[in-house]
Amino acid sequence: MIDPHHMPSPDDPADALAAVVALRRYADALERKAVNAAVKQGWSWSDIAQALGVSKQAAHKRLSGSVTDKDS
Repeated sequence: MIDPHHMPSPDDPADALAAVVALRRYADALERKAVNAAVKQGWSWSDIAQALGVSKQAAHKRLSGSVTDKDS
């Protein structure tokens, strides 16, 4: 994992861009897990969208496929 206190310099594009890719993948995975937990805890898509700073429609369209069965 990337240590946010020791980020690569943007002057080294190969390392910096690799870090960007790694951070995006980590952020996407964290977002999916958090949304799944929120749905299991009874959050509405409006609540999730507000927490993410997007519209309800955008949140649902992008993330509803990553939500597992509520009873699992």
